[in-house]
Amino acid sequence: MSTEVLVVLDKVRSQLKKRGTKTIAGLGRTFRQFDSYNGDRKIDKEEFAVGLWEIGIELNWDESNKLLSFFDKDGDGNVDFTEFLIGVWGVLNDKRQSIVDKAFLKFDWDGSGQIEKNDLYSVYDVTMHPKFQNGTMTRDQILNEFLSNFGDANHDGIISRQEWNEYYSAISSNIDNDDHFVLLMRNAWKLD
Repeated sequence: MSTEVLVVLDKVRSQLKKRGTKTIAGLGRTFRQFDSYNGDRKIDKEEFAVGLWEIGIELNWDESNKLLSFFDKDGDGNVDFTEFLIGVWGVLNDKRQSIVDKAFLKFDWDGSGQIEKNDLYSVYDVTMHPKFQNGTMTRDQILNEFLSNFGDANHDGIISRQEWNEYYSAISSNIDNDDHFVLLMRNAWKLD
C-alpha cells in the first residue's frame, strides 16, 4: 500500500470515528448511504466520492479513486460491503491473527506455507459430508470445494497464507468482539 493511500485511509477512518461510526452496524449505515443512488449493493467511483463528501470527508478525485481502487479487491471497479468493511476496518489485530494462524497451521501439515488438497486428507474427514454420504460428490470434489470456500481466490487448488488471512479478515470484519471471534475459530476448527 502506498504512503499516499495510507494517509487517505487514516483520514477516512478518523473522520468516520469522529462521526461515531465505530461498529459494523455503523459502517453498514455508511455503506448504504453511499449506495443510496442506485441500491445495487456496490459503490462505484462517483458514489464513493460523493458519499465521502456528503459525510464531511473531503478528498480530491484522485485520492478518492486511489482509495476505492485499494478497497476493490476483486478489481471490478466497485466496492461491495465486504470490501468496504475490510478496507475501513483494516487487517486482523494481534489477537485475531494469532487464532487465524493457529487454524492455518492445523491444515498446513507439510509446513509449506500453503494449504493444498493433500494437507486436507489428514484433517478433514469428508465421510460425514452429506454429499459424500449420498454419493453426489467424491472426496476430491468435496476437498476442492473446501479450498474454494475457504479462500482459494484464484482457484488454483491452493490456499496461500495471504488468501487465508484475507478470507478471515472478511469474516472478522463482521464480528465486533475479539473474544467472540476467537471462540468461533476455536469451535469451528477444534483449536485449544
